[in-house]
Amino acid sequence: MATIGIFFGSDTGQTRKVAKLIHQKLDGIADAPLDVRRATSEQFLSYPVLLLGTPTLGDGELPGVDAGSQYDSWQEFTDTLSEADLTGKTVALFGLGDQLNYSKNFVSAMRILYDLVISRGASVVGNWPREGYKFSFSAALLESNEFVGLPLDQENQYDLTEERIDSWLEKIKQAVL
Repeated sequence: MATIGIFFGSDTGQTRKVAKLIHQKLDGIADAPLDVRRATSEQFLSYPVLLLGTPTLGDGELPGVDAGSQYDSWQEFTDTLSEADLTGKTVALFGLGDQLNYSKNFVSAMRILYDLVISRGASVVGNWPREGYKFSFSAALLESNEFVGLPLDQENQYDLTEERIDSWLEKIKQAVL
């Protein structure tokens, strides 16, 4: 087992594709990504370093928040984790969003995961600068004006994804390896 676990929730498959790309770039130091719909809390808790990915839906929600949603991923899993002890775990977040069409909640779902893991004792690494994005609001921004993790816009800036992932992973490696 590797030291890094990659967990994601996805509604269209884009977050899964990004998780697989991150896994490929980590070249053997991370296990294959797991969809949280199929992951157990034991699997999740077995890793000292966790990379967590989510899209943002609706008004800044995680997949599965809407009772009518066919995707019951992060919401159900966060309910399970609300009692977990994440003390000593290091977490990095990545989120997918559309900064032009959903400008009022760009990658806001990352903040939900951030607040959860912080409240359960984890350390978060991999903050990302706001520069290079155009949106009106994101709950994922910290007071430092940095995102809580890596925001990716596969609709409008897909050509920047690999470069951003490479830079983000270097920051994470420096923090945890």
